[in-house]
Amino acid sequence: MDIIEIMRASPVMPVIVLNDIVHAVPLARALVTGGIRVLEVTMRTPVALDCMRAIRDELPEAIVGAGTIKNPADLDAAIKAGAQFGVSPGTTPALLAAIAESRLPFLPGTMTPSNVMAVVDAGFHAMKLFPAQQAGGIGMLKALGSVFAETHFCPTGGITAATAADYLALPNVTCVGGSWLAPSAMIEAGDWQSISQLAEEAARLKVR
Repeated sequence: MDIIEIMRASPVMPVIVLNDIVHAVPLARALVTGGIRVLEVTMRTPVALDCMRAIRDELPEAIVGAGTIKNPADLDAAIKAGAQFGVSPGTTPALLAAIAESRLPFLPGTMTPSNVMAVVDAGFHAMKLFPAQQAGGIGMLKALGSVFAETHFCPTGGITAATAADYLALPNVTCVGGSWLAPSAMIEAGDWQSISQLAEEAARLKVR
């Protein structure tokens, strides 16, 4: 799958932070059961890579990616852990070069028009807008769309269940990222049924 196919596989890409590997497979199963197959496991915790491996082993129907990739070393570690795609909060020339060489489907992080131009120049036409709300939200995406018509965005940061549909109605938004599908309190409580319900609601969202 290329990155556009991955983006289109779920209207919402859950931003997942896992502190205990025992939660990885039950959480992923709850999300997939609810209809959300694309899972971004952020590389913010010591167990993130092991969690990715566990999900890949147990749930072949899931599309497992690595988030918070900040440098080529992170990228290499994510690929070795079996990541099927990657996401970064921002970009550097070194990271963009490593991504291009790796051929891993990827959403480079952008926040400004200059970021978008650099990413497009490097050969990428799908990207993350982060942090979306702080970057200007829907207004910013409309402005970017008027200049960069060829780009696909996954806005992430500050998006909620209440605002996701407004973002998905934009022609340059292919999916959104959000942490509301995997709240830490529900993960710690093992409330997988509630997480599946959140996933079901998200899976029903329509993309323009």
